[in-house]
Amino acid sequence: MNAVPGASRRSLELRLEDVSKRFGAVTALERADLAVEPGLLLSLLGPSGCGKTTTLRIIAGFEAPDTGRVVIDGRDMGLLPPNKRGLGMVFQNYSLFPHMTVGDNIAFGLKMAGAGAGEIRRRVGEMLDLVHLPGHEERFPHQLSGGQQQRVALARSLVTDPSVLLLDEPLGALDKNLRENMQFELRRIQQTLGITTILVTHDQEEALTLSDRVVVMNEGRILQVGTPSDVYEYPRTRFVSEFLGTSNLFEGAIEARRGGRNGGGLREFTVRFGERAVVLRVTAGDDVAGGPAMMAVRPEKITPSEHRPESGNMLEGRVLGHVFRGSYHAYEVTLAGREEPVFVYSQARSRSGDRVFKPGQRMHLSWSEEDSVILTRD
Repeated sequence: MNAVPGASRRSLELRLEDVSKRFGAVTALERADLAVEPGLLLSLLGPSGCGKTTTLRIIAGFEAPDTGRVVIDGRDMGLLPPNKRGLGMVFQNYSLFPHMTVGDNIAFGLKMAGAGAGEIRRRVGEMLDLVHLPGHEERFPHQLSGGQQQRVALARSLVTDPSVLLLDEPLGALDKNLRENMQFELRRIQQTLGITTILVTHDQEEALTLSDRVVVMNEGRILQVGTPSDVYEYPRTRFVSEFLGTSNLFEGAIEARRGGRNGGGLREFTVRFGERAVVLRVTAGDDVAGGPAMMAVRPEKITPSEHRPESGNMLEGRVLGHVFRGSYHAYEVTLAGREEPVFVYSQARSRSGDRVFKPGQRMHLSWSEEDSVILTRD
């Protein structure tokens, strides 16, 4: 097999510096500062209209920022048109030329750059090997599956050896099973090449699966940047906590600080259910002040039990509903004095050995203090 083009290429850093963009009265992107380390895959994650596609279009050169600049490998891209920025792009709709063969689609950028016939043949063959489609040169796009078409689109974007790869909802048109398979393929290809990559997606699972870093956005603002585990386990705001999955939220107050295990800061968090006050414990840093606060705990962090646990945070309620979701049992639990139910996810361990709670049954809920997170206000 031929050497993989781009595998030995120096990975490039990409930075956004104070980038803003308005469309009339609408702020699409507000004072964005972002650094993408060389060779990493960073996803821009958020709902429709949050600014992620605008950010990608500014990087690509399709939109000019109102303020700030885009810097790639220390070079300001501001005066360069899209075709001079050395970027590769893949879109949700593939954008393949239907009248061209697979080989001609992949070769298009090389032909525009004036590459010779021998070089084109070699590079197209290397790309087809990379995306696991050897021998497909003479086929047409309509003869390929959706996943194969997406692989061709990826090969076409990579054949010119771009410095940065931009992916705009690249798997959005695929069905669930094919999408999951392509996530692994896309990650494999990105890591093989070591190419700096920006992915736009509204799919939380896709962002967590593919990324080295996740940027959560809403209403034109960057709310949090971190590794997939950081943004999921330690969300900073209510929006991030809820957008990245189901989260149980408790309004209350930080009332005391005590020494935590291994030197960590342990805070007492008081939440009221009607006339009843319950003291819970949460690990928090020195920047968490006393007073009103909101605490979040993920459903899968809560352990359901028939009996009161001996340690950890504990609440008592009754099962309102139960559904089986294949890999886990999901419960809605009511707490006296609380209007919203608490959600609990219990891993399904065996076909016959799972303890399943029925509606109306009493359930003790427990979790450790490190699984509670104090949120800032959005």
